[in-house]
Amino acid sequence: MPNFGAFGTPDALADLAVEAESAGWDGFFVWDHVDRAFATDVTDPQVALAAIAVRTRRMRIGALVTPLARRRPWKVARETVALDRLSGGRLVFGAGLGSRGGAHAEWANLGEETDLRRRAQMLDEGLAILDGLWSGTPFSFAGRHYRVVEAAFQPVALQRPRIPVWIAGYWPPPPGAKPGAGPFARAARWDGVFPLLRPDVTDPAAAMAAAVHAVRSQRASDAHLDVVHLARPGAGGQTALAAAGVTWWLDRLTPDEFGAAWEGDWPLDAMRAHVREGPPRSGRA
Repeated sequence: MPNFGAFGTPDALADLAVEAESAGWDGFFVWDHVDRAFATDVTDPQVALAAIAVRTRRMRIGALVTPLARRRPWKVARETVALDRLSGGRLVFGAGLGSRGGAHAEWANLGEETDLRRRAQMLDEGLAILDGLWSGTPFSFAGRHYRVVEAAFQPVALQRPRIPVWIAGYWPPPPGAKPGAGPFARAARWDGVFPLLRPDVTDPAAAMAAAVHAVRSQRASDAHLDVVHLARPGAGGQTALAAAGVTWWLDRLTPDEFGAAWEGDWPLDAMRAHVREGPPRSGRA
């Protein structure tokens, strides 16, 4: 769900989350934007997730994805633990570099880092700090961008050993890049991977299988790995995707799905109707 436009208030998103849980959805995830390139209402995703947490009981919730480089990691550590406890241990933390298309809005115009290499460094350091502060024990860190000295954050999250971290990245990698590099090497160190398939991918199941292999081949253990597939409603192929290692199907809801011409004109009623239909199941889509 976007966190702007018709969805740019915590109560609008929380109302939709209640309907989603009632309809049988397993997760409810929001976008993480602080501004848009056009004038519209925007709500803070963490505040919206707090509203969602207190009004739902079962679904996984989270932001997909948070560009950690534009947030203070110690503040995020406090927010995520509070959300995890408020939700009864249902939070997922999605992380990535942030939209390439939003280089001005949300980045340059707010004095944030625009260099993707530096942003990647900040992301890795931020994730290490989150993990350390989530431990609840004295933690220190000295990196290129951040420094922490003997901080012990309490309380800890309900989920152990930590709040699940899902890493997003575009697949396949750009020409010349190693398949297991960048975000997929990063994902191997965490709990889930969210491969965003490029438009020219013609076989989603094969592409997802390759992305999963790139991550699993670098993991130090055979611990559970969540794999998130983003697809248009009704795209089908769930059986092949499950065989490829996919554990989550995420509906790719865009304005054009509902007849809207552009991103600033999300039809709330149409989105609500889609939510009420419930999630795709084997044999349905």
